[in-house]
Amino acid sequence: MKILSSYSIKGGVGKTALAVNLAFAFREAGRRTLLLDLDPQGAATFYFRVASAEKFRMRDAGSLAEGLRRNIRESDFPGLDIVPSNLGYRHFDILLDGMAKRRRQLRKVLEEFKPDYDVILMDCPPNITLLSENVFRTSDAILVPVIPTVLSRRTLEQLAGFFRDEELPGGLLRPFFSMVQKRNRMHREIMDELPAEYPGFLETVIPFSADVEKMGLHRMPLLAYSRACAAAVAYRALCDEILSLSGSRP
Repeated sequence: MKILSSYSIKGGVGKTALAVNLAFAFREAGRRTLLLDLDPQGAATFYFRVASAEKFRMRDAGSLAEGLRRNIRESDFPGLDIVPSNLGYRHFDILLDGMAKRRRQLRKVLEEFKPDYDVILMDCPPNITLLSENVFRTSDAILVPVIPTVLSRRTLEQLAGFFRDEELPGGLLRPFFSMVQKRNRMHREIMDELPAEYPGFLETVIPFSADVEKMGLHRMPLLAYSRACAAAVAYRALCDEILSLSGSRP
């Protein structure tokens, strides 16, 4: 089982669109997939037309695992399950802070799901928090959408710096360009420069697309209603690249 996360310090870079469409693409590729919506805003939950998670008490890793398992929902797409979010997840940091080994609880919890899924993909809220640190120590790869702008570049530098300061393995970071507009000169210049600074930069580029914004109208992954559009093709290519890197595909 692979545990992946869709994460960025910065909001509005395409994290949830990535998580929703990549989960769908993994399912299309025959992987039993669980999408874990950790963002209290619950956008991934909304896109899949799933009710918010029932509230549950988190005293320790056991009760956290039990609560998440109780909230697993089948999506409309066989092979893809979801643990929805709710506003109570805004207290995740406080609850984790009260546990022993507070930076490693999530890894322990998700180990219990190994027999049931090939891929667990987490849609994470922005900012660096105690929950984020758990995500960093749980993930086999951290997928970081980067819009080719100055601010998005700066937050990637901040994230890499945090990994250095905390002695976390920088190889876990897998940035890629998101919401790209190739007619934009700044986008082109940053795309020429940035990958050389990060050896783990993925090759797939997700273009900006109004079709992605329509996910809120359709309430389903882009790949489910507009399979041939450029962004859908790119998400599928990103799935293939990740599977190839993980040795899951020849």
